[in-house]
Amino acid sequence: MAESVVCQNIRVSGVVQGVGFRPFVWRLARELGLGGWVRNDSRGVEIEVCGAAEQVKSLIDRLEQEAPPLARVSGVVARAAAPAAHDGREFVIIDSRSGRVGTMIGHDTAVCRDCLAETFEPSNRRWRYAFSNCTNCGPRYTISRGLPYDRVRTSLKPFVMCPKCQHEYRKPEDRRFHAEANCCPKCGPQLRLVDAEGQPLPGDPLAATLALLRAGKIVAIKGLGGFHLACDARNAVAVALLRERKQRDEKPFVVMLANAASAAMFVQMGIGEPGLLTLPTRPAILIKKRGNCDAALPGVAPGLSWLGVMLPYTPLQFLLFHEAANRPPGLGWLERAQDLALVMTSANPGGEPLVVGNNEALLRLYGIADAFLTHDRDIVTRCDDSVARITSGGLQFIRRARGYTPRAIKLPISGPSVLAVGGWFKNTICVTRGDEAFVSQHVGDLDNAAVCDFLEENVAQMVKLLGVEPAIVAHDLHPDFHSTRFAAEFAEQRRLPLLGVQHHHAHAAAVLAEHGMQGKALALSLDGVGVGSDGAAWGGELLRVDGDSFRRLGSLAPLALPGGDRAASEPWRMAAAVLHRLGRNKEIVERYAAQQAAPAVAQMLAGNVNCPPTSSMGRIFDAAAGLLGIKAVMAYEGQAAMLLEGMAQRYGDVLPLDLGWKISQGRLDLLPLLAVLADEKNPERGAALFHATLIAALADWLRTLVPDEEAVVGSGGCFLNQVLVSGLRTRLSAQGMRLIEARQVPPNDGGLSVGQAWVALQHLVGR
Repeated sequence: MAESVVCQNIRVSGVVQGVGFRPFVWRLARELGLGGWVRNDSRGVEIEVCGAAEQVKSLIDRLEQEAPPLARVSGVVARAAAPAAHDGREFVIIDSRSGRVGTMIGHDTAVCRDCLAETFEPSNRRWRYAFSNCTNCGPRYTISRGLPYDRVRTSLKPFVMCPKCQHEYRKPEDRRFHAEANCCPKCGPQLRLVDAEGQPLPGDPLAATLALLRAGKIVAIKGLGGFHLACDARNAVAVALLRERKQRDEKPFVVMLANAASAAMFVQMGIGEPGLLTLPTRPAILIKKRGNCDAALPGVAPGLSWLGVMLPYTPLQFLLFHEAANRPPGLGWLERAQDLALVMTSANPGGEPLVVGNNEALLRLYGIADAFLTHDRDIVTRCDDSVARITSGGLQFIRRARGYTPRAIKLPISGPSVLAVGGWFKNTICVTRGDEAFVSQHVGDLDNAAVCDFLEENVAQMVKLLGVEPAIVAHDLHPDFHSTRFAAEFAEQRRLPLLGVQHHHAHAAAVLAEHGMQGKALALSLDGVGVGSDGAAWGGELLRVDGDSFRRLGSLAPLALPGGDRAASEPWRMAAAVLHRLGRNKEIVERYAAQQAAPAVAQMLAGNVNCPPTSSMGRIFDAAAGLLGIKAVMAYEGQAAMLLEGMAQRYGDVLPLDLGWKISQGRLDLLPLLAVLADEKNPERGAALFHATLIAALADWLRTLVPDEEAVVGSGGCFLNQVLVSGLRTRLSAQGMRLIEARQVPPNDGGLSVGQAWVALQHLVGR
């Protein structure tokens, strides 16, 4: 009998901690009649199993095929083990073991239906409890302090499980078997509602919070990765007050609704969009507005064609909608449209990092929030909501954070660890380990000290969690970015080499990395601005990328930036630059009389003073918006282009302008198109004409410069524009060229760090 028994030591890597993997292995082993043990360690999950050879093989095969829904298995390696004293009937979960880190913490996940069913069942001990979770759902990344993933290394450590929770935790058949964040009203975190001075408010916290929201008040609500500022999205006065207090004049807010049926009252659901809303990762999804949306939700997303919609993902958030529905038992109410609509915007005053602590919230949100719905479970890691939209190619990120961080991007080669620190706008950082790239949550724009500190905090945490020592530090070429200066300091302290990566090379490399592409590739990089290898402001580039090097094949014809960086936020200045180039300088003062600086700008352009050239596609969009009178001065980055896109979509299809562009010496010149827009009286028609002609021009540019190419990588912030991208994809396909797009990271600057890391890794290991 002993001769028929084989023993194997099995190593499972990937996201396999905090996802119910050990209980899954236990049940599988028991089903197959195997003996042995399973444990977490710093490298993932380790299993020792003994039994019949066929049954052991079945277990190994099923580890990946039948893994729990939240697990992401990247590898299963088995090797022979010494015979152990297992009788084929006993299989146990043993204590975790520390050591060199080789795994990663799982991402936060929306509360599952089973936990919600208990939360909404009056006879259940977790009735209306705001912190229900199990091995299939709940927080992971934002409550974890280290690996292996055990309760003692989470913010649940201070909460000792009561006997009933302990019984669930130790019962193999229970879905809370070894659920490290398990808790209940008797032993877990508690809600607390306080006023602006921190004094407790009477009554049930959930009922009182809903009453405040319905009364037009602003409430700061503690979430998974930080606080939200919430108000009644139907209340124009409350929305306007939130804008005033947060100093967020026109930037759109995300609205939280109970379910997809509720969202359908405000947006036109396209194919796949209801499914995206209900993903366990719960990103906010940009969806096309219905005609009544702005009237029903006044001031929420002014002037835009899309509304950011997010469904609840924590028990606390669901309970607010449950309260508004008068506490119905069961889950049936969640299938019906609900009236409550809440603005849920990040609680980060002045563009600072998210507020995460209770005392911090009272201090930093004083004067913004009227009340604070808090609890006593600490948020370990700040993590904003993810924002995405659906495209014909699938989900596309605008901001990648909660629910997706710290998922790894698999790289086609392995090598020493790389640290990449991103750019200025929409900063993220990236750390590689072996053949995996771990991109951080959204950090933000590096325009204040608090965000700069958050970047540095992020680097320290990511390096610690991954258990690596970077061998090289990659950064943007811009010398004045805080990320560039930090990279230099970090490298100097550790005596590491530095690698500057050109901005648009990094944009292209990010897409290449996620698609596992090595070798030479053609890349079209279209964005606002990035320092070129010649020190000039680039932004409309056709590149030949080859690993850690690139060659510039072509660019947009340069346009002046009157006033330098200021022109990037004032589209009328870019319109003035077009008028000057058309020989119509005298029109600038009269046309833009509302702008005090118009005479000075006209003089600057005439004398070519403080008017550096740029090849930026983003500034071309701004020029078009300025010429059409759509937006003279932007309230937030990208606003003019977003308004232009929305108008084009509303107007519909038009034919591109004949002779609307010129190509000479590798440069694409859109001046003929802009000249027509300068005299266009219908802004929506002008927006549609701009997009149609731009699409045709880009396709012609590619056909002219690289006629035999079969694929082109599309990258940069302009590739968030779906009118542009869908039209370009169709045009290129007709020319026999495939457009390769960003999917796992945003095409904007939020993906720069991944591209920098991929370039640096190839620099280290060669090609």
